[in-house]
Amino acid sequence: MQKIAIITDSCSDLTFETLNQYHITMFPIRIIYKEREFLDKIEITSEEMYANLQKEIPSTSLPDLAYCEKQVAKLKAEGFTDFIIITVSSNLSGTLNALKILGEHHTDVNFHFFDSLTLGYPQGVIAIEAGKLAIAGENVESILTKLEDVRKRTHGYIALDTLEYLKRGGRLGKTTATLGELISLKPIISSNDEGLLFTYCKARGRKQALSKVKQIILSYLDKGKCSLWILQGNALKDGYALLEELKSHPNLNFISLETVGPSMGVHTGPNVVGFAILEEA
Repeated sequence: MQKIAIITDSCSDLTFETLNQYHITMFPIRIIYKEREFLDKIEITSEEMYANLQKEIPSTSLPDLAYCEKQVAKLKAEGFTDFIIITVSSNLSGTLNALKILGEHHTDVNFHFFDSLTLGYPQGVIAIEAGKLAIAGENVESILTKLEDVRKRTHGYIALDTLEYLKRGGRLGKTTATLGELISLKPIISSNDEGLLFTYCKARGRKQALSKVKQIILSYLDKGKCSLWILQGNALKDGYALLEELKSHPNLNFISLETVGPSMGVHTGPNVVGFAILEEA
């Protein structure tokens, strides 16, 4: 009989409360500074990372495999037979390939990998839905099939204050980033069907960017029922204001305010507002 563990990496930005609620295990990305490295969310918070950005911009790297090994051993001891691992887009990170190698060392259990083809909280939404399906008693094949549909109905956008951090992290072409900075544009970034980042649109100034984010959200809500997660990174006031403006929409099944985690915030930089949205089936 299958006993299914749902696992995701910390790029998903799920809080420990949410991870516990949906019985999801998290593999932490490493946040690397010159003097030391930290396990994302476990040894460093978003607030700490943002506070240090003026002193040093860290890099990120693959999940800590020693930590992952301990988590796998714990799950195996608890009787789990099948691991469904939902990763950050394989076109943006080597996490999926690294965890496949980890899985090859554990032939006594079954590893199943699901490429989210996105990153940040949209990835987290997919993991939440997987958790719900596992709790409901769905088998592995059913969960993986249903996640394909969930992925199509999950969308994410984020308004950046600058392109500098995406440029430094290699997530966006340097020419594109430089041109945007020259004319003071505020880009709104999303991911495409191939799991690559692209600039959805550009706004002149922060006020216009926040207004555009709201418009994009309404383009989904006005069509039908949705669950919505407002995202903020070092921009709590703006994130909360957006939530207040939208919380009474009749097509909202759920809304919450979430924080961009350290591994994502390294690449987005501070003062960002965005959202993840799930169109209900």
